[in-house]
Amino acid sequence: MENNFKNKIINGDSLEELKKIPSETFDLVFADPPYNLQLKNSLTRPDRSKVNAVNDKWDHFESFKKYDEFTVAWLSECKRILKKDGAIWVIGSYHNIFRVGTAIQNLGFWILNDVIWNKNNPMPNFRGTRFTNAHETLIWASKSEKSKYTFNYQSLKCLNDDLQMRSDWNLPICNGAERLKKNGKKVHSTQKPESLLHRVLLASSNKGDMILDPFLGSGTTATVAKKLGRKYYGIEKEKVYFKAAEERLKNTKPLEDNFLDTLKNNRSKPRIPFGSLVELGIIKPGTSIFDQKKKIVAKIMADGSIKHNQAEGSIHKVAATILGSESCNGWTYWHCTVNGVSVPIDNLRQRLISKN
Repeated sequence: MENNFKNKIINGDSLEELKKIPSETFDLVFADPPYNLQLKNSLTRPDRSKVNAVNDKWDHFESFKKYDEFTVAWLSECKRILKKDGAIWVIGSYHNIFRVGTAIQNLGFWILNDVIWNKNNPMPNFRGTRFTNAHETLIWASKSEKSKYTFNYQSLKCLNDDLQMRSDWNLPICNGAERLKKNGKKVHSTQKPESLLHRVLLASSNKGDMILDPFLGSGTTATVAKKLGRKYYGIEKEKVYFKAAEERLKNTKPLEDNFLDTLKNNRSKPRIPFGSLVELGIIKPGTSIFDQKKKIVAKIMADGSIKHNQAEGSIHKVAATILGSESCNGWTYWHCTVNGVSVPIDNLRQRLISKN
């Protein structure tokens, strides 16, 4: 049944199509729903030229009540079709994101972060009556508080020059060759940049995961998912957008499989204390360990601590004391003799990990 929703996009009403999907089908949902911008008049620049703003029928709702009902309906279906360890991203502006956030919490999702997409090149406020709207907000939430959601922390850190990725993302709006146009006009008024979806999917999904976009628009989510080796399913009501997304996907090539691996999180690796090596008899109390140059020697105690002259404690603490530093990785500082060869004690740990 899952194969019916792999690498496909359909032209249809989101609420109707979501109800056809079996429960717990998708690993991740990215939703870019109507913002309900409530624009009542056309926007003009100081030179009286018209601004190509969002005034499409799909963004119009009779009232906040109607919008809230719509929001609860589609979010409820998304929660049902998410796997138990799945997660959802929803993007919006000040017009709707607070209402959406309330619905997300009321439905039992567990909010993990709100992320600010800070636009490098936002559209100006032409009337000069408010601050320029230079950002949009994304809410990232797991299906429940207990969900073991995916977060590729190390990959995001690597993407950010070995610094922790913050919750404010500076990325440009969609422009240039990436912006879909027909007869010189934008195909979609709120086309999202691929850079934004690249970061979202890289952060919170893995190769082969099932990704759903219930408001596909011009197809950015499906396009990036295809490139990154994820399985996509998109729903789009407007025929013009659907056709544009369909054509876009045909022209999209996935990256080679061997380029799609992500860095494993440290917390996903088994944690093995030095004392475990002692308990398991892999290294015995009384054994001498030494630094790489064999100038510093310490003895191993029965409790996994080590002693060097007057210094005693963990392999890390004693090494730091010797070096006069705040910290030191004892696994690589200390060496031992194995079959007549000096090796870092970390080699013993790696052997144990490979056996488990």
